Amino acid sequence: MPLSFGRLKRPGGKAMQLDYVQREIEHMRTQVQRQRGEIRQLQRAGIPTSSAEALLDRMLNKIDDLCAERDRLKKEQPPPAKGRVLGGRSW
Repeated sequence: MPLSFGRLKRPGGKAMQLDYVQREIEHMRTQVQRQRGEIRQLQRAGIPTSSAEALLDRMLNKIDDLCAERDRLKKEQPPPAKGRVLGGRSW
């Protein structure tokens, strides 16, 4: 059986799912900023932006869904262990 360090106890566990969801949220936020910049460029050029704005809305909805999933995964994680780590020794 492999050693476990920190939260990663087994492949495909909740902690790995949480890490994935958090990375995906950050990636999507970067994409949203890029999309907003493209919308501004289109507006300056006088090009209609309705389809770009619809895409932005879908992206924002996806981020909301991912945030809800992240919050659910965080609630399912066991609380961190409390107590002394070094077995009561005072250094």
